[in-house]
Amino acid sequence: MGRKVAIIGAKMTKFGNLIDKTLMDLLVEPSESLIEEFKVERSKITSVYVSNLLGEISSRQTAVATALADYIGLKNVAAERIENGPASGASALRYAFMEISSGNSDMVLVAGAEKMRTAPTDVVTDLVSMMSHPEVEYPSGATMPSLGAMFARLYMQKYDVKPEHLAMVAVKNHSNAMKNPFAQLKKEVTLEQLIGPGSESFNPYVAEPLRLYDMSPMTDGGAALLLADLDTALSYTKKPVILEGVGESTDALALQDRDDPTELKAVRLSAEKAYRMSGIKPEEINVAEVHDAFTVLEIAISEEVGFFKKGEGKLALQNGVTKIDGEKPINTSGGLKARGHPLGATGLAQATEITWQLQGVADQRQVKDASTGFTVNMGGFGSNAVSIVYRRY
Repeated sequence: MGRKVAIIGAKMTKFGNLIDKTLMDLLVEPSESLIEEFKVERSKITSVYVSNLLGEISSRQTAVATALADYIGLKNVAAERIENGPASGASALRYAFMEISSGNSDMVLVAGAEKMRTAPTDVVTDLVSMMSHPEVEYPSGATMPSLGAMFARLYMQKYDVKPEHLAMVAVKNHSNAMKNPFAQLKKEVTLEQLIGPGSESFNPYVAEPLRLYDMSPMTDGGAALLLADLDTALSYTKKPVILEGVGESTDALALQDRDDPTELKAVRLSAEKAYRMSGIKPEEINVAEVHDAFTVLEIAISEEVGFFKKGEGKLALQNGVTKIDGEKPINTSGGLKARGHPLGATGLAQATEITWQLQGVADQRQVKDASTGFTVNMGGFGSNAVSIVYRRY
């Protein structure tokens, strides 16, 4: 293994319906904020990775990495746009990790952003659906919510997961988002509102068994992280966060082609790779951000990455284990569900939350004595996943 790679700092914009912000605003603002706060000489940054999925459609812009370098005054840098569906942000971090670990760069800026609210909902839905199988699922009209609903139905039947368990995820993550000044959905919800008598008007079905509050919103937002080798990072901060392990894996593109459609094989394998590289076991993780684009995924992923045995994720949720003050806090930021899900920025928002937690600056969301963290960012419907293990210096 090469050099130790560390995060110097992380920044993000507020997430939501940011009508007055352009795609470049969402990339420039957190990037400039990092450079200014840590007093980084721009000449020290030698590479830029930008994660973005919808720039051509939402903003009529490509070559966003080159544009960001120009906007913030970086000269003679390598600049690359990374696109891996909703896992683009974590993929960009993985590239930065490899570049620094190999010795090719000492300092790398990673930024991600998405403008999802400018295009009509049906257009965005169609674009996101293009991540499904181009000959089997997409031509049949399959959307991500429909694939999520099929997964949820099969998973709920196999592991006796009830609608109230899905609702518990939403209640928890909305509560966490209330403590996050950057979150999109700043709204407390109750189990009665979500699944009680007459709840269909407040929380209608979108793709049964999934309802409106089982799904992440469309989001505008951006995030950025500054990474360096550990020695360089220590010259800028006393609280670097070390990337101890990074893993990526894939699975069959179409849900129907998988050995078991209730398993998220890419998630499990990517997590195993990250744990193996880091030497840190799942039971040693103090705080995690997982890809809850649908509420059922938080439960399923918490099992796939080894936090709980199969079928026991619902019990951990039910018993408060995954709350901020629980034994295994998950999605303290509010998750994709309530913090928001700007596709290209999501993986970086996850990394930002873990960075803040391990640096002890998460304010009302702070997990006590957090020294290790974990993120998993999923592309497509589980066809690609990137897992990262973090450690406080």
